[in-house]
Amino acid sequence: MADELTGQRVITQIGIIVRDVEAKARAWSEIFGLPMPTISTTDSYKITHSEYRGAATHARARLAFFRFENITIELIEPVDGPSTWADQLEAHGDSLHHIAFSLGGVDAMMAKLPALEGAGLKLVQRGDWAPDGRYLYLDGVDRLGAILEMLP
Repeated sequence: MADELTGQRVITQIGIIVRDVEAKARAWSEIFGLPMPTISTTDSYKITHSEYRGAATHARARLAFFRFENITIELIEPVDGPSTWADQLEAHGDSLHHIAFSLGGVDAMMAKLPALEGAGLKLVQRGDWAPDGRYLYLDGVDRLGAILEMLP
């Protein structure tokens, strides 16, 4: 279905929700012999224009990225506002959050959204990052066991 609906068979990222991004990043760094990544905090609503379940949200998160040869692991610690990140942490603790696909640009990503929603994957959260980035989280938990993230 991913190939049919998204045009992609390459997973670009796996996102994991964590309570303490620094501790988990240290563990990933030690176990895989990778440098400790820079931990960043997502931008404010003024830049992200984030929406959660159709309403504006000031959701923010602390992030750490491990770039492997074939995939990126994103560690996400929710810090503000209602979000799919905070819901995941509350319901499941440290756990898999999403599997991400890159769709070749914002226009291509947005063009695929109606078909994905038609397949029962409801848009649950979206946001922007500077200068031309956008993400969409589609709730695929019931059908697939995880949220899908669509990236440009």
